[in-house]
Amino acid sequence: MTNITIIGNGNMARGIATRALAAGRTVEILGQDAAKAKALAGELGTGVASGTTAAAPQGDIVVLAVPFEAAKSVVSGYGDALAGKTLVDITNPVNFETFDSLVVGPDSSAAEEIARLAPAGASVVKAFNTTFAGTLVAGQSAGQPLDVFIAGDDADANSAVSSFVSAAGLRPLVVGPLKRARELEGFQFVLMTLQANPEFADFNWDTGLKVTN
Repeated sequence: MTNITIIGNGNMARGIATRALAAGRTVEILGQDAAKAKALAGELGTGVASGTTAAAPQGDIVVLAVPFEAAKSVVSGYGDALAGKTLVDITNPVNFETFDSLVVGPDSSAAEEIARLAPAGASVVKAFNTTFAGTLVAGQSAGQPLDVFIAGDDADANSAVSSFVSAAGLRPLVVGPLKRARELEGFQFVLMTLQANPEFADFNWDTGLKVTN
C-alpha cells in the first residue's frame, strides 16, 4: 500500500516527495503528463511509482501539489475515489496576475473551498503552504528544521499528517480547525511578496517561518 500519493510533478511535488522518502514512506507521483511524472519518480530514486491522474491515487495521504484551480479540478474529477483519504492542500490562492491579493474572500480559504468539493469520508488538511520547495528538499532553512503549520477539522487526519511531518525531520504545529487556513494562506501571501521584493535581495525563496521558544 502506497503511503503518500502526490498529485503534480513540479518543485513542491519534488520537495514533499523528498521529505516523504526521508520519512520512510512509499511514494506515488501522479501527473497529467506521464513522462514528466515518470522522470520525477526516476530522479527521486528507486521504488517511487508514477502514473497519470487518470488513475485513482493509491496513497492513504494524497498531497495536492498543484495550483489552487487545478487542485479543485483534481478533487472534483476524482470524486468518490478520494473517499477515506486524507487530502493535503498545500495551495496558496494568490492572484498571480496582480500579485496583490488572494482570489478567495476573507470568510473562506482555498482549503475550505477544496473541502466543499471533496467526497464524504475524505478529510482535507491544510499543510506545507508555508514552506518553499527548496527548503523542503533540504529539510531545513538557515540550519533549522522547518515548522509545518497544520489545520484541519478531523483529529485523525491531523495526526496522520503530523506523524508524516515529524518522521520527515520537520516540526508539525497543529494550529486549529480548517478555517485557520485563512490566516495561513494570508500570512504566506505576505511572505511571498517579500520574496519577490527586490528590496530584500537576500530572500531567495529559501526562507522559513519558525516559531521559537
